[in-house]
Amino acid sequence: MEMAFSADDLRFRDEVRAFLAQALTDDLRHAVRNMPGVFMGEELYRRWHSVLNDRGWLGYAWPSAFGGTGWSPVRRYIFERECALAGAPQIAVQGVRLLAPVLQTFGTQAQKDYFLPRILSGEHVWCQGYSEPESGSDLASLRTKAVREGDHYVVNGTKIWTTNAHFSNWIFCLVRTDSTVKPQAGISFLLIDMKTPGISVTPIRAMSGDHDFNQVFFDNVRVPVTNRIGEEGQGWTIAKFLLEHERGGSCHAPGLLADLARLRRIAARQPMGGGGMLSDDQDYMRRLAALEMEAEAMEMFELRMLADLANKRTLGPETSLVALLMSRLRKGIDRLMLEAYGYDGLQFEPQRPLYRDDLSPVGSEDARVAMPTYLNDLAWSIMGGSDEVMRTIIAKTVLKL
Repeated sequence: MEMAFSADDLRFRDEVRAFLAQALTDDLRHAVRNMPGVFMGEELYRRWHSVLNDRGWLGYAWPSAFGGTGWSPVRRYIFERECALAGAPQIAVQGVRLLAPVLQTFGTQAQKDYFLPRILSGEHVWCQGYSEPESGSDLASLRTKAVREGDHYVVNGTKIWTTNAHFSNWIFCLVRTDSTVKPQAGISFLLIDMKTPGISVTPIRAMSGDHDFNQVFFDNVRVPVTNRIGEEGQGWTIAKFLLEHERGGSCHAPGLLADLARLRRIAARQPMGGGGMLSDDQDYMRRLAALEMEAEAMEMFELRMLADLANKRTLGPETSLVALLMSRLRKGIDRLMLEAYGYDGLQFEPQRPLYRDDLSPVGSEDARVAMPTYLNDLAWSIMGGSDEVMRTIIAKTVLKL
């Protein structure tokens, strides 16, 4: 699609490109290409976090009043787009992109002064305690309880699918503080130090062999009341605010388009069994082109959302549409990647990380990553709300069904 940036925006784009050319060393690019998980591992997370913070760009979506860049939505888009095209690592969103806006909007001054600088420095690494067994998409049915005893809450219960809990030292949680009111009204938002006695973490390994997720257990965990964000019972309002940032706070299309461009390059050099290259297969290239058109349409939609944000308009069902499109496109790209590599794409290396020097791929490193990436990306159908929930939201709010 055609996009017209101002002269200042183009100079900023060139500044980002120059920074990425220097910051993305060969070994870092190699590690990212061989990381099949939905999320970056701890080593890559900490390394890229530090690089961006040293440059002053980690809080690229934060207002300058809180230590961020104060960039416009257009500049945030340019930054994310250039990072995707350059193959940069992802940042761990839980602290920087999810909790930070909550603190900036609902936190006390003391909470902002304490937690926000520690998110930027990396002293605090955050995970998100929302989903529970039998309370995932139906988040309002959560059962982890927090009973107030003087200046503390005593928390009992469990959270599941908790990304990065195995190396996080803080967790933000939705807890039930009142069981006598309707479910949404009895939820509060707590910040909990993971070193507090009574917290234990059990790993959940994906069928790909990757370890991103965990189950966290709370057994009489004492949490200071001062670690509650907002008022008691305001957790549901805060949760909805946070989910809007999770589903619509970033631009996904540039990364998808970068992956599709890589698929085109792979197809041009991948031999077919009957002679010629994969790019000669009209059916394969038709399906690739269809995904490219969907990704370009999604990019236009995300740019419209950026324009709305620039005009101070609150996002609504658009975030659910983006989540649904992201899920569909991500899985479609992975299927084409597997098909491109044929039998080589079926290899399964259980050891991690895959960018270790002592691991030898069959065919190519890209082929080795294809299967675990496909298996991991199936999670896009449920992360941040299942596809079925997204369709229900769209049906109710857009189609008025």
